[in-house]
Amino acid sequence: MENVHLAAENEDDLYSGYNDYNPTFDNEELDNDIGFQQAVRTSHGRRPPMTAKFPGTAIGARPVGTSYGARTQMSSSMGRPMTGAVQDGAARPMTAVRAAGYSSALTRGSTFDPLGQSKGPAPALEAKMEDSPEEKIKILEKKVNDLIEESCMAYSRGDLQLSLEKAKEAGRKERVLVRQREQTGTADHINLDLTYSVLFNLANQYANNDMFQEALNTYSVIVKNKMFSNAGRLKVNMANIYFKQKNYPKAIKFYRMALDQISNAHKEMRIKIMQNIGVVFVKMGQYSDAITSFEHIMSECPNIKSGFNLILCYYAIGDRDRMKKSFQKLISAPLGIDDEDKYIPASEDPHTNMVIEAIKNDPLHQMERDRKSLAEKYIMTSAKLIAPAIENSFAAGFDWCVDMVKSSQYVELANDLEINKAITYLRQRDFNQAVETLKTFEKKDSRVKSAAATNLSFLYFLEKDFDLADRYADMAMSADRYNPAALINKGNTVFVRQDYEKAGEFFKEALRNDSSCTEGLYNLGLTYKKLGRLDEALDCFLKLHAILRNCAQVMFQLACLYEMLEDPHQAIDWLMQLISVTPTDPQVLAKLGELYDTEGDKSQAFQYYYESFRYFPSNIDVIEWLGAYYIDTQFCEKAIQYFERATLIQPTQVKWQLMVASCYRRSGNYQKALDTYKDIHRNFPENVECLRFLVRLCTDMGLKEVQEYATKLKKVEKMKEIREQRVKSGRESSARGRREGSAGSDSSHSGQGTSTRSERLSAKLRALPGSNEPYEASAQRDIDASYVDTLGPQMERPKTAAKKCIEEDEFADEELGDDLLPE
Repeated sequence: MENVHLAAENEDDLYSGYNDYNPTFDNEELDNDIGFQQAVRTSHGRRPPMTAKFPGTAIGARPVGTSYGARTQMSSSMGRPMTGAVQDGAARPMTAVRAAGYSSALTRGSTFDPLGQSKGPAPALEAKMEDSPEEKIKILEKKVNDLIEESCMAYSRGDLQLSLEKAKEAGRKERVLVRQREQTGTADHINLDLTYSVLFNLANQYANNDMFQEALNTYSVIVKNKMFSNAGRLKVNMANIYFKQKNYPKAIKFYRMALDQISNAHKEMRIKIMQNIGVVFVKMGQYSDAITSFEHIMSECPNIKSGFNLILCYYAIGDRDRMKKSFQKLISAPLGIDDEDKYIPASEDPHTNMVIEAIKNDPLHQMERDRKSLAEKYIMTSAKLIAPAIENSFAAGFDWCVDMVKSSQYVELANDLEINKAITYLRQRDFNQAVETLKTFEKKDSRVKSAAATNLSFLYFLEKDFDLADRYADMAMSADRYNPAALINKGNTVFVRQDYEKAGEFFKEALRNDSSCTEGLYNLGLTYKKLGRLDEALDCFLKLHAILRNCAQVMFQLACLYEMLEDPHQAIDWLMQLISVTPTDPQVLAKLGELYDTEGDKSQAFQYYYESFRYFPSNIDVIEWLGAYYIDTQFCEKAIQYFERATLIQPTQVKWQLMVASCYRRSGNYQKALDTYKDIHRNFPENVECLRFLVRLCTDMGLKEVQEYATKLKKVEKMKEIREQRVKSGRESSARGRREGSAGSDSSHSGQGTSTRSERLSAKLRALPGSNEPYEASAQRDIDASYVDTLGPQMERPKTAAKKCIEEDEFADEELGDDLLPE
């Protein structure tokens, strides 16, 4: 009983007040609460009707931020406090999911009051934390990170200036951030990683913009700060900058300092730094030191680039045995590429085959192909480099390289090396050996057979053996129909047979197989040009110009096409672009002069013709135009040098010597003109024009030789008549007579030009004076001093100051003899 009593006492203490009644939570008597019912039935404290509209809100909604509305305190007949009333001035909840009367901004010590019974102040909205110093620092840190990211993105787009500006702005804001940390007393919380990122990005952007000194200064700030871990590795970046500045000793110093600060655990990074050191030694010409670095790399972690550089160093010092050993190391260096069989569908599972098809051209496989292609390029280059040096002849050297490659993982390169051997024979002008080497591939697989047959076709095409060229082109096409080079060779052989339509089909097929085949597009344009389809030819060459921007042949073809389309201005524009690429091409300059001459711009034409003559002083057309230009401008003395140049180029053409003599006579140097005519008569004794001028000059100058030359002139004219009669009779009798008549006709017309353009240009130069007049030696005959000159009619001199000259003439009253009269 005692125990029971004690238990009862403890029970009373624990549950004291348990049965006390709290009317606040009593909702069973609400129907009898007068005040509550009155509040429900009347509009007192009621919400606005649902049809009410407030500006800026949805239909029936309340304006945001308004209170629920103050309700009057209700009293019941039982004297209980009001139920459901909200304290006057209390803020209404902002959302529908928050409990009425709850606020997170309660003061310390306040109790939970869901019904608003307490009379304390209304809970305020949450304070804005953005104004706190810590929040400002966080916002600034985010801004700095964003600027770094924008700088990197701008660099990836190629906008180097913008990337540097963003990096500088990030640096400025980061310094502001550090000052704010110091001012708020939180310097211990400075983000060192952010500082490192800002400085590192800024140094990189300086280097990218070739601001090397600023970049070095920034890197030095990072390296000297002991708080940055592993900052010594950045000495590699500083060494790279010194390498770009060609300060090789300092570059090696910083590479070695970085190498000392990198542990052996980072083997790959150490190998790359040692490779850079070897390259710097090569730049300095210290091949022995470079060999030491590359040999260490090839013993520790062999790779293709180091092996290739090692071969170059041994080639530079001429070590034949080491070159062989290095080549063997090169072809045995691992590529880190799996077998290509993994890309061949070997399973019947369609899902597996879909996966294999998807990864055939993914970036990883593309990287593997690029790596293998680079390795093959290095091996081919090394073989072509060392083949002439490792043996007594380059053929033996190639054979050794081929044997080594056949026993390596690059077996397919052996055939390519054989073809390169044939190409080397071509460079040495040993066509027979080249052909023999290529003919050994006729029984090989299709790819190599097609390549060899293509080269053979091209060789025979160069030798103008078009039948063999066509045969090997067919062989190459049969081995590989999709070989664009074989199709182009076939098209070329058809083109020279003037079957342009068929040739165009082969060129089109080559372009369908390889759209980047520029040779096919060029030849197709030439084909359309031959067919007279100028618009299509123009389209081909415009497309080709978009691919090959600085190709001189393409621009020249465009100029020719525009000239054929009668658009000389476009032709001149393309030729102007062409001489910006090849400013010393005499043919282009002469073409420009011809176009300007056609347009009537003599000054521009003279400029380009003169430039063409300066670069190539043996073009007869250019020489003739320049001589005629100086005659037209009454500078016969300057025309003499061009006609003398033409005399040296074509010594058998009498017309150039006649023009030289006429220039001397036009300039008033009669004695020199007479001597020149005498020289012409000695070299061409049957030239009628020369004898006529000799008779004229001797008559004008009153010389005794006039009778002699007049007699010779009569004999030559009589012989000319007899020869013409023989030619006429010979043409009617036999073919031999025709040949002799042709020869006689050629000899009688030896003073005329060969080309139509030359005849047109020098027509006035060949007009001889008084060609129909009888030349007789008569002392009583009056001399006609007004005959037409060989170089054309002479322009009248300006008559300025003529009166003054007449007034000052001392011999005005004397009569001059005929021998003193001017020409």
